[in-house]
Amino acid sequence: MTLVETASHSVYQGRSRPGAPRLLAGLADQHVGGRQVGLHEHERYFGPLPLPPARRGGYAASAERSAARLIDLVERSGLTGRGGAGFPAGRKLRSVADGAGTAVVVANGSEGEPASHKDRLLLRRAPHLVLDGLSLAAFAVRASEAYLVVHRDDRRLVASLLGAVQARKVAGLDQVEISVVGIEHRYVASEQSAIVQWINGGPGLPTFAPPRTHERGVRGRPTAVNNVETLAHIALIARYGSDWFRQAGTQDAPGTALVTVTGAIARPGVYEIELGTPIGDLLARAGGPTERPQAVLVGGYFGTWLPADVAWQAPLSGPALRSVQAAMGAGILIVLPESSCGLVETARVVRYLADQGAGQCGPCVFGLPALAAALAALARRGGSGHGVDKIASLIPLVEGRGACRHPDGATQLAASALTAFGNDAWVHDIDGPCLGVRRPSLLPIPHGRGAL
Repeated sequence: MTLVETASHSVYQGRSRPGAPRLLAGLADQHVGGRQVGLHEHERYFGPLPLPPARRGGYAASAERSAARLIDLVERSGLTGRGGAGFPAGRKLRSVADGAGTAVVVANGSEGEPASHKDRLLLRRAPHLVLDGLSLAAFAVRASEAYLVVHRDDRRLVASLLGAVQARKVAGLDQVEISVVGIEHRYVASEQSAIVQWINGGPGLPTFAPPRTHERGVRGRPTAVNNVETLAHIALIARYGSDWFRQAGTQDAPGTALVTVTGAIARPGVYEIELGTPIGDLLARAGGPTERPQAVLVGGYFGTWLPADVAWQAPLSGPALRSVQAAMGAGILIVLPESSCGLVETARVVRYLADQGAGQCGPCVFGLPALAAALAALARRGGSGHGVDKIASLIPLVEGRGACRHPDGATQLAASALTAFGNDAWVHDIDGPCLGVRRPSLLPIPHGRGAL
């Protein structure tokens, strides 16, 4: 998979031309190929980290004002989280800054979505943009600890990030020491409360809420957990301003976002787009479908299947996608061709999600396995005449009843499949499976899990 779309436009002196990349601009303009951008190259391109000099003995009054101005700047920019939830980034920083006790900041680079590559791209190629954002977030909330969390089994990435952090330490760049933490490779481990529990020495599993992590997180202290792409945007906003950030995107969804495009597409990869870009326009940039498209999975494995004719017209932004009952999620588009069976693809993913559950409540222990089995029966065997009704009856028994969002994400995917592939579902139910079940699987499942 190609992870960067080559582009010639760039951010320069706080300005960007329409359509110009921002997060990926340094990579494209420096022609760095597949290697990591070092600290000196990063600073030559983007300029120094916009932080006041470090002061011993606590924050001076001027630093307090600078921290408050930074939070104001992020709030005015309209930046929302790029990890899936889409929560306003400035509001999260403010709630942690106003919390009781010394704050902690965490960069979430664990990227639990199997089809997503955007966070690994940033961390492998432009780590200092992420680390700048983490350092700025720590300054904004007056944190005393900062963590960067990635999968521990990606040893090359962990080693490169340790090197990047050490380079910054030698340069005296960050006011708060940054620790790189490796977490287990499990879908639910990337959820923010699971990350906090892991840092606290517990298992990488979601915890019951409330309290939320911004109220009581690492060692019971207010903790800001942000996706690494979100932090990279903060690093640019701090340099160029909120008005600059709003030059791209739409009024209610400003800025750019990284989107992983895969499936039956000519040039799969990670693309930086202005929010509000129609899905069809982005897929055209990616070379267009390699086969006649049937549907597009929008948002990842907690996402929504949209019929191709609906998806092509839908703008990529949180507010716009809500009108078609979809969401940006982790920024993933998977094109499904007509020769594939959407039901069997969905059944494999739901089986994977059932295997990846935390096992802490009934919906994960009983509900998701039952839903996965019902989907597999409809997709692979069919012919019973009551498979669709069984799936439809299981979804409300699982939805909204879990200790975390994991069961809800799986039911969202299953429900959207019954809608997008409704005609196929009834044919399967009455006559048996279609020829598409024989096609090799399209949606990636780690470590061979999710087999039917």
